[in-house]
Amino acid sequence: MTPMDIYKINDISELIKGNSYVGRGIISGMTPDGTKAVSAYFIMGRSANSRNRVFVKKGDELFTEPFDASKVEDPSLIIYAAVRSFENRLIVTNGDQTDTIYDGLAAGNTMSRALESRQFEPDAPNLTPRISSVVTFENCGMSYEMSILKSIDPEGTDCARYTFSYPAKAGLAHFIHTYVCNGDPIPTFQGEPERIMTMDCIDCFTEKLWDALDENNKISLYVRYTDLKTGAYEDRIVNKYQ
Repeated sequence: MTPMDIYKINDISELIKGNSYVGRGIISGMTPDGTKAVSAYFIMGRSANSRNRVFVKKGDELFTEPFDASKVEDPSLIIYAAVRSFENRLIVTNGDQTDTIYDGLAAGNTMSRALESRQFEPDAPNLTPRISSVVTFENCGMSYEMSILKSIDPEGTDCARYTFSYPAKAGLAHFIHTYVCNGDPIPTFQGEPERIMTMDCIDCFTEKLWDALDENNKISLYVRYTDLKTGAYEDRIVNKYQ
């Protein structure tokens, strides 16, 4: 048996290219030169309701909004704030738990404590996991946590909760997504967040990630690079339906 390289840093293209449905995904990490935080969030969709979305910036926050409001069937799981900031922390999630985390941090709680009131999405039989990330900026450096809330069984009788905490390392990011691949029902993400390599160039990283996502099912992508010394950031939005 060939030994497994558990510390391999993967190319994002190798992980998701050819996989028709990894669902929604969050990436958190640091650029190779060690000067910027890398944050990314993408959404995919199979149904007409899920595909009818775009990313829209409002101030420093990112929201999902309908591309065509007249075609919205159920807004509860597809319209939400995906990216918000609280003090020195950046929150990125795949649902309205963004607000749950924000309110929890404002009350002095941790991300995991705030999420104790939430569980996976009520969309049986898929029972889509809730994935979240909080990046903390401090002393010209950073650290980050990632979370996944998913069903403990096929019936959705209870919620399993996992939180992963990382010190930032130059050139390394972690990638968590809602699904392993396409299916019926869709199999939920398994194991630890995957280790991926970052890039110093935000446009290069945005293009690589967007190109790797399945052409039929990708919907929108958001990438933000935050300067660790100044706190200034630049970002990119790619919307398929716009």
